[in-house]
Amino acid sequence: MATLTYCKGLPTPVHELNELGFTDFEMFLEAYAPIFRAASIETVNHLLFNTEFKKSEWNTHLQQTYGINKRHANGVISSAKGRVDGAKEHRILHMKALEGKIKSIGAGLKKAERKLVLARKFYANKKWHKSKTGCNFPLACSLQYQSTNWQNLRFQIHNKKRKLTLLINRVEHLRLLPVKVFIPPCDIFVVGSKDESFGNQVCQWDGDKITF
Repeated sequence: MATLTYCKGLPTPVHELNELGFTDFEMFLEAYAPIFRAASIETVNHLLFNTEFKKSEWNTHLQQTYGINKRHANGVISSAKGRVDGAKEHRILHMKALEGKIKSIGAGLKKAERKLVLARKFYANKKWHKSKTGCNFPLACSLQYQSTNWQNLRFQIHNKKRKLTLLINRVEHLRLLPVKVFIPPCDIFVVGSKDESFGNQVCQWDGDKITF
């Protein structure tokens, strides 16, 4: 999908400017953008909070409510539907990412706790120094950090538990949180078609100028 961003050419010929220093196209964009945004917000809310969506009926509603034609209404619907579908998909992917982190942290936490359990069990034996297999996690002291590797591992376990709780609460919160969609203040979307000249009869760009 091609996206065009309007940039005012400088210097602009004087005959193209009005008394305010704007071109007719700029004045149109400034006037139409709030209408498009209002229609998009209503369409987004309708898509989010209504299970049934009839495009033809909603297209007629937008035309009558905002005084726009059918093609402009189609642009509003397509833009709003794309934003809603994108927001829902992003929520699903975000949830999957968080659930993946929870699974990974849980596995690491289980492994670390098992390491300490086996080490305690090993040193609980009075003849541990005669063991032929050795300890899976021997006790060692760091002169630099002035702590043992056991203390460091317990501290890591503590932090993993805190992070795990935080992520679980975040996932539960996201399950209940409604999906939010951002509508930019200055945005216009027009739907085209493959069988139309220049791909769009309403908004055309010939490489030199935009005709709306």
